[in-house]
Amino acid sequence: MICSLLNINKKIMSLNKIFENASHALDGILFDGMTILSGGFGVSGIAENLTEEIKNSKVKELTVVSNNCGIDGYGLGTLLQTRQIKKMISSYVGENKLFEEQYLNGDLELEFSPQGTLAERCRAGGSGIPAFYTKTGIGTIVAEGKEIKSIDGVEYLLEKAIKGDLAIIKAWKADYSGNLVFRKTARNFNPPMAKAGKICVVEVEELVKTGDLDPDHIHLPGIYVDRVFQGKYLEKKIEFITLREE
Repeated sequence: MICSLLNINKKIMSLNKIFENASHALDGILFDGMTILSGGFGVSGIAENLTEEIKNSKVKELTVVSNNCGIDGYGLGTLLQTRQIKKMISSYVGENKLFEEQYLNGDLELEFSPQGTLAERCRAGGSGIPAFYTKTGIGTIVAEGKEIKSIDGVEYLLEKAIKGDLAIIKAWKADYSGNLVFRKTARNFNPPMAKAGKICVVEVEELVKTGDLDPDHIHLPGIYVDRVFQGKYLEKKIEFITLREE
Protein backbone atom coordinates (compact mmCIF):
# COMPACT_ATOMS: atom_id res chain seq x y z
CA MET A 1 0.00 0.00 0.00
CA ILE A 2 2.80 2.41 0.99
CA CYS A 3 4.78 1.55 -2.16
CA SER A 4 1.71 2.20 -4.31
CA LEU A 5 1.16 5.63 -2.74
CA LEU A 6 4.81 6.54 -3.23
CA ASN A 7 4.63 5.55 -6.89
CA ILE A 8 1.48 7.63 -7.38
CA ASN A 9 3.11 10.67 -5.73
CA LYS A 10 6.21 10.29 -7.91
CA LYS A 11 4.03 10.12 -11.01
CA ILE A 12 2.11 13.27 -10.03
CA MET A 13 5.33 15.18 -9.29
CA SER A 14 6.78 14.15 -12.65
CA LEU A 15 3.68 15.07 -14.62
CA ASN A 16 3.59 18.52 -13.02
CA LYS A 17 6.76 19.40 -14.95
CA ILE A 18 5.24 18.67 -18.34
CA PHE A 19 3.56 21.53 -20.23
CA GLU A 20 1.76 21.65 -23.54
CA ASN A 21 3.82 24.33 -25.29
CA ALA A 22 6.14 27.31 -24.82
CA SER A 23 3.29 29.68 -23.95
CA HIS A 24 2.07 27.47 -21.11
CA ALA A 25 5.61 26.72 -19.92
CA LEU A 26 6.41 30.43 -19.55
CA ASP A 27 3.05 31.41 -18.07
CA GLY A 28 3.50 33.63 -15.01
CA ILE A 29 7.30 33.74 -15.27
CA LEU A 30 8.20 36.66 -17.54
CA PHE A 31 8.54 40.26 -16.36
CA ASP A 32 10.23 43.47 -17.52
CA GLY A 33 13.86 43.88 -16.48
CA MET A 34 14.51 40.20 -15.81
CA THR A 35 17.77 38.34 -16.47
CA ILE A 36 17.50 35.40 -18.88
CA LEU A 37 20.17 32.74 -19.38
CA SER A 38 20.01 31.28 -22.88
CA GLY A 39 21.91 28.04 -23.51
CA GLY A 40 23.41 26.77 -26.72
CA PHE A 41 26.28 27.68 -29.01
CA GLY A 42 25.75 29.65 -32.22
CA VAL A 43 22.41 28.35 -33.48
CA SER A 44 23.03 24.87 -32.06
CA GLY A 45 21.11 23.92 -28.94
CA ILE A 46 19.21 27.21 -28.66
CA ALA A 47 15.67 27.34 -27.31
CA GLU A 48 13.97 28.77 -30.40
CA ASN A 49 10.39 28.04 -29.29
CA LEU A 50 10.92 29.76 -25.95
CA THR A 51 12.70 32.69 -27.60
CA GLU A 52 9.78 33.17 -29.96
CA GLU A 53 7.36 33.17 -27.04
CA ILE A 54 9.47 35.73 -25.18
CA LYS A 55 9.35 37.93 -28.27
CA ASN A 56 5.56 37.57 -28.48
CA SER A 57 5.17 38.43 -24.78
CA LYS A 58 6.69 41.90 -25.42
CA VAL A 59 8.63 41.91 -22.12
CA LYS A 60 11.39 44.52 -22.29
CA GLU A 61 14.54 45.86 -20.62
CA LEU A 62 15.95 42.32 -20.60
CA THR A 63 19.45 41.31 -19.60
CA VAL A 64 20.35 38.23 -21.64
CA VAL A 65 23.30 35.95 -20.92
CA SER A 66 24.36 33.89 -23.92
CA ASN A 67 27.52 32.90 -25.79
CA ASN A 68 26.34 35.02 -28.71
CA CYS A 69 23.00 36.48 -29.79
CA GLY A 70 21.75 34.14 -32.48
CA ILE A 71 21.98 35.39 -36.05
CA ASP A 72 20.12 38.15 -37.84
CA GLY A 73 16.42 37.30 -37.81
CA TYR A 74 16.76 34.05 -35.88
CA GLY A 75 17.05 33.00 -32.25
CA LEU A 76 17.96 35.79 -29.84
CA GLY A 77 18.50 37.99 -32.89
CA THR A 78 14.73 38.41 -33.09
CA LEU A 79 14.73 40.04 -29.63
CA LEU A 80 17.26 42.57 -30.89
CA GLN A 81 14.94 43.41 -33.77
CA THR A 82 12.13 44.18 -31.33
CA ARG A 83 14.47 46.11 -28.99
CA GLN A 84 13.52 43.94 -26.02
CA ILE A 85 17.13 43.40 -24.90
CA LYS A 86 18.76 46.14 -22.85
CA LYS A 87 22.02 44.35 -22.02
CA MET A 88 23.95 41.33 -23.29
CA ILE A 89 26.52 39.37 -21.29
CA SER A 90 28.20 37.55 -24.12
CA SER A 91 31.41 36.20 -25.68
CA TYR A 92 30.95 36.82 -29.37
CA VAL A 93 29.37 39.64 -31.35
CA GLY A 94 30.56 39.09 -34.92
CA GLU A 95 27.90 36.75 -36.31
CA ASN A 96 25.03 39.19 -35.84
CA LYS A 97 25.21 42.53 -37.68
CA LEU A 98 22.32 44.01 -35.71
CA PHE A 99 24.03 43.05 -32.43
CA GLU A 100 27.18 44.82 -33.61
CA GLU A 101 25.29 47.90 -34.80
CA GLN A 102 23.25 48.36 -31.63
CA TYR A 103 26.38 48.00 -29.48
CA LEU A 104 28.47 50.44 -31.53
CA ASN A 105 25.58 52.93 -31.63
CA GLY A 106 25.20 52.81 -27.84
CA ASP A 107 21.71 51.29 -28.02
CA LEU A 108 22.76 48.02 -26.37
CA GLU A 109 24.83 47.52 -23.23
CA LEU A 110 27.43 44.77 -23.57
CA GLU A 111 29.55 42.96 -21.00
CA PHE A 112 32.23 40.89 -22.72
CA SER A 113 33.00 37.58 -21.06
CA PRO A 114 35.36 35.02 -22.68
CA GLN A 115 33.69 31.72 -23.48
CA GLY A 116 35.40 29.65 -20.80
CA THR A 117 34.91 32.38 -18.22
CA LEU A 118 31.24 32.74 -19.15
CA ALA A 119 30.62 29.01 -18.73
CA GLU A 120 32.50 29.00 -15.41
CA ARG A 121 30.60 32.05 -14.12
CA CYS A 122 27.32 30.24 -14.80
CA ARG A 123 28.63 27.03 -13.24
CA ALA A 124 29.67 29.02 -10.17
CA GLY A 125 26.24 30.65 -10.00
CA GLY A 126 24.55 27.27 -9.99
CA SER A 127 26.98 25.87 -7.41
CA GLY A 128 26.70 28.62 -4.82
CA ILE A 129 30.21 29.95 -5.51
CA PRO A 130 30.08 33.78 -5.41
CA ALA A 131 33.25 34.46 -7.43
CA PHE A 132 36.58 33.01 -8.60
CA TYR A 133 39.98 34.16 -9.84
CA THR A 134 41.22 33.60 -13.41
CA LYS A 135 44.11 34.78 -15.59
CA THR A 136 41.84 35.08 -18.62
CA GLY A 137 41.25 38.71 -19.55
CA ILE A 138 44.23 40.24 -17.76
CA GLY A 139 45.47 43.23 -19.73
CA THR A 140 42.26 43.55 -21.80
CA ILE A 141 38.96 45.44 -21.51
CA VAL A 142 37.58 42.35 -19.77
CA ALA A 143 39.61 43.31 -16.68
CA GLU A 144 38.37 46.90 -16.51
CA GLY A 145 36.75 47.70 -13.17
CA LYS A 146 37.48 44.27 -11.69
CA GLU A 147 39.62 43.35 -8.70
CA ILE A 148 43.07 42.07 -9.66
CA LYS A 149 45.13 40.02 -7.24
CA SER A 150 48.69 38.73 -7.45
CA ILE A 151 49.12 35.11 -6.40
CA ASP A 152 52.66 33.66 -6.47
CA GLY A 153 53.68 36.54 -8.72
CA VAL A 154 50.91 35.95 -11.25
CA GLU A 155 48.03 38.38 -11.73
CA TYR A 156 44.46 37.10 -11.60
CA LEU A 157 41.19 38.97 -11.94
CA LEU A 158 38.08 38.30 -9.89
CA GLU A 159 35.06 37.16 -11.88
CA LYS A 160 31.66 37.15 -10.20
CA ALA A 161 29.20 34.30 -10.60
CA ILE A 162 26.20 34.70 -12.90
CA LYS A 163 22.67 33.84 -11.83
CA GLY A 164 19.42 34.57 -13.62
CA ASP A 165 15.69 34.79 -13.09
CA LEU A 166 15.09 32.31 -15.91
CA ALA A 167 17.13 29.75 -17.86
CA ILE A 168 15.79 28.77 -21.29
CA ILE A 169 17.28 25.45 -22.33
CA LYS A 170 17.14 23.18 -25.38
CA ALA A 171 17.72 19.44 -24.96
CA TRP A 172 17.46 16.42 -27.21
CA LYS A 173 15.49 14.19 -24.84
CA ALA A 174 13.75 14.53 -21.49
CA ASP A 175 11.70 12.18 -19.36
CA TYR A 176 8.65 13.12 -17.29
CA SER A 177 10.90 13.80 -14.29
CA GLY A 178 12.89 16.41 -16.22
CA ASN A 179 16.09 14.40 -16.64
CA LEU A 180 17.84 15.69 -19.76
CA VAL A 181 20.05 14.31 -22.52
CA PHE A 182 21.82 16.68 -24.91
CA ARG A 183 23.24 15.88 -28.32
CA LYS A 184 26.78 16.82 -29.32
CA THR A 185 27.46 20.61 -29.66
CA ALA A 186 23.93 21.41 -28.47
CA ARG A 187 25.13 20.55 -24.96
CA ASN A 188 27.38 23.65 -24.83
CA PHE A 189 26.39 26.15 -22.13
CA ASN A 190 23.02 24.45 -21.51
CA PRO A 191 23.81 22.45 -18.33
CA PRO A 192 25.61 25.24 -16.42
CA MET A 193 22.96 27.79 -17.38
CA ALA A 194 20.17 25.44 -16.35
CA LYS A 195 21.70 25.24 -12.88
CA ALA A 196 22.17 29.01 -12.59
CA GLY A 197 18.55 29.97 -13.29
CA LYS A 198 16.03 30.46 -10.48
CA ILE A 199 13.53 28.83 -12.85
CA CYS A 200 14.62 26.44 -15.59
CA VAL A 201 12.30 25.88 -18.58
CA VAL A 202 13.32 23.31 -21.16
CA GLU A 203 12.16 22.55 -24.67
CA VAL A 204 13.01 19.12 -26.04
CA GLU A 205 12.85 17.24 -29.31
CA GLU A 206 11.72 13.99 -27.69
CA LEU A 207 9.77 13.35 -24.50
CA VAL A 208 9.91 9.87 -22.99
CA LYS A 209 8.55 8.11 -19.92
CA THR A 210 10.47 8.23 -16.66
CA GLY A 211 12.76 5.21 -16.61
CA ASP A 212 13.29 5.07 -20.38
CA LEU A 213 16.57 7.00 -20.21
CA ASP A 214 19.72 5.13 -19.26
CA PRO A 215 20.89 6.80 -16.01
CA ASP A 216 24.48 6.75 -17.31
CA HIS A 217 23.40 8.82 -20.33
CA ILE A 218 21.68 11.62 -18.40
CA HIS A 219 23.61 14.90 -18.64
CA LEU A 220 21.43 16.99 -16.33
CA PRO A 221 19.31 15.57 -13.48
CA GLY A 222 15.68 16.62 -13.30
CA ILE A 223 16.20 18.30 -9.92
CA TYR A 224 17.42 21.37 -11.85
CA VAL A 225 14.45 21.45 -14.22
CA ASP A 226 11.11 23.09 -13.41
CA ARG A 227 9.13 22.91 -16.66
CA VAL A 228 9.44 20.86 -19.84
CA PHE A 229 7.59 20.78 -23.15
CA GLN A 230 8.10 19.15 -26.52
CA GLY A 231 8.97 21.83 -29.06
CA LYS A 232 8.14 22.15 -32.72
CA TYR A 233 11.13 22.19 -35.04
CA LEU A 234 10.79 22.87 -38.75
CA GLU A 235 14.47 22.86 -39.68
CA LYS A 236 18.01 22.54 -38.37
CA LYS A 237 19.64 25.91 -38.97
CA ILE A 238 23.19 26.17 -40.30
CA GLU A 239 25.04 29.41 -39.61
CA PHE A 240 27.27 29.39 -42.66
CA ILE A 241 27.23 27.20 -45.75
CA THR A 242 30.51 26.89 -47.65
CA LEU A 243 30.33 25.29 -51.08
CA ARG A 244 33.31 23.97 -52.98
CA GLU A 245 33.39 24.27 -56.74
CA GLU A 246 34.17 21.01 -58.49
